[in-house]
Amino acid sequence: MAVLDIDRLRAYQLPEYRESYDRRSTILYALGVGAGLSEDVDELDFLYERDLKALPTMALVLGTPGFWAMDPKAGLDWPKILHGEETLALHRPIEPEGELVGNSWIEDIADKGPGKPVMIRSRRTLSTLSGLLVAEMTELWVLRGAGGFGGPRDLPGDPLPTVPDRPADCLIELPTARNQALLYRLSGDRNPLHADPELAKSVGFDGPILHGLSTMGVIGRALTHKCADGDPHQLRSMRQRFTAPVVPGDVIATEIWDEGDGSARFRASVPARGVVVADSGVATFASY
Repeated sequence: MAVLDIDRLRAYQLPEYRESYDRRSTILYALGVGAGLSEDVDELDFLYERDLKALPTMALVLGTPGFWAMDPKAGLDWPKILHGEETLALHRPIEPEGELVGNSWIEDIADKGPGKPVMIRSRRTLSTLSGLLVAEMTELWVLRGAGGFGGPRDLPGDPLPTVPDRPADCLIELPTARNQALLYRLSGDRNPLHADPELAKSVGFDGPILHGLSTMGVIGRALTHKCADGDPHQLRSMRQRFTAPVVPGDVIATEIWDEGDGSARFRASVPARGVVVADSGVATFASY
């Protein structure tokens, strides 16, 4: 693979994106992260317009132009991108309908060396039309094989901590649907890797995989039910590392450790395949 054209990527400007969304969009997002599939939790409030509530992780798909790495102007070999980490911080609840403005930019880039990965961290803010901050997000991408341009080897900032060395305080299993990636992509991320079997096989997968942010939405639902009594307004932040892809149809088991200070640690796995799919997770909870 060609070495990343760092000047081209640095010059790439992500446009401001204003998005109007309605209750149908909110319900479609909830379906795309598996709401309503489990017999063990009541999620009608996320799926029915009467008393509808938006899941907090819906912030991840609002105010964004979608998978911008597919824009040729960015100069990225987008099929080689893996989602490494994601952080979400909420300053206000996500309403079930409204209009928000997203601003995104590339924040940091690290070069692991010739033939090795490039790490790309981007940041996005989500605000009301009047300028009130609603949410902040950071995303870490791993671009395989594009290293060698000579930049710094490591990204700034502290690494995610490991989960506690003791049994989890609780565990919840939530299913995904075989068509979940096809549903989730209707909320904005049209990366063909999650729909096209031949493309998925060409980059080393057995078939289409679930979007990392759909997996994060499933985990966010698990945290909401186990740590906030199903109240989506209580989840204030999440941070996690993606360690393996979820295959649509997998059951995701989320282990949760209560830290006793309004925070929790978490890890998610697919027991049937014996694989951890998200690790080193940290979440916080508080009332607005």
